Amino acid sequence: MGFSSKLISWYAKNGRELPWRNTTNPYIIWLSEIILQQTRIEQGTPYFHNFLENFPTIEDFANADEGELLKLWQGLGYYSRARNMHKAARQIQTDFDGKFPTKYEEVIKLTGIGEYTAAAIASFSSNAAYAVLDGNVFRVLSRYFAIDTPINSTAGKKQFSEIANELLDKKHPGTYNQAIMDFGAMLCKPKNPLCEECIFRMDCRAFQTNSIQSYPVKLKKKPSRNRFFAYFIVEEDGQLLMAKRNDSDIWANMYEFPMIETEEELSISALVEHNEFKFNFPSAIIEQLNGMVKQVLSHQNIYAKFYRITNPENNVLKNSNWAFYNSENLDKLAMHKLMFTFLETFKKLP
Repeated sequence: MGFSSKLISWYAKNGRELPWRNTTNPYIIWLSEIILQQTRIEQGTPYFHNFLENFPTIEDFANADEGELLKLWQGLGYYSRARNMHKAARQIQTDFDGKFPTKYEEVIKLTGIGEYTAAAIASFSSNAAYAVLDGNVFRVLSRYFAIDTPINSTAGKKQFSEIANELLDKKHPGTYNQAIMDFGAMLCKPKNPLCEECIFRMDCRAFQTNSIQSYPVKLKKKPSRNRFFAYFIVEEDGQLLMAKRNDSDIWANMYEFPMIETEEELSISALVEHNEFKFNFPSAIIEQLNGMVKQVLSHQNIYAKFYRITNPENNVLKNSNWAFYNSENLDKLAMHKLMFTFLETFKKLP
């Protein structure tokens, strides 16, 4: 029995029951694929159900307000995914008469969709013969063949793509793709793979040479950039002052407390002498509320501190992106994880 046949046979007995399987609806498949990028299934599943309930069709998604989408996305991170989905949905309305395409050549033209997602949507919705290449597949193939070409190099992507398409079961590409991803997630795991249960262990070169943990090989990433944010909490008549971020940086168009970004961590005495602080909060009293909070993003580390501001002058609304919100309206704002996590803590502070 060949590789693909053996894999599909394993999948028939062991494949995961997931809510977006057993459907050929490309919209539902698209929702699940984008939501689960950089996200564990356990975390992403409630979001999948929530989005499908709020936007049962691609037309509903296209007509949604961006703020509503970002609010529903809150907690998933990588918010550009939600914005790109919105753009793609509107693209489908204009370019494809509102019908979600299933051909690979058309799907890959949609905003936010790369080769992997296009292959997944095309193979799962119309059984198109395109092999998927995600982290699970890279791991399975690199170990099985003991390939030391870095998976995140141009040469590696080309090599693995060729192998993946050679192994693909052309009669059952959708099933094969689901099978190899499940196999990587369930048996050929990044750490502590279940090699003794593996149907390929007698043919797996990495297993035979006791080098499982050496694969897959990756090129080292560039050093992450460090950013320091000082957030300011201003209360007035039971309302909190919030700022809307611009659209040219992380967390675009999302809400947070007013803040100052610096190149290094500042003491309170240095912070109150900062030109932005003196401009926005002259004569105000500042109190630090917590220690440093770190959040790791792609290629950057955010270090944040939160400060309570009291007795600010009445001109704190000189910034057009700042406004006061009561608790009811605050709950409607789309906020990044660093912000809404702190707000939960802030409710408990004296």
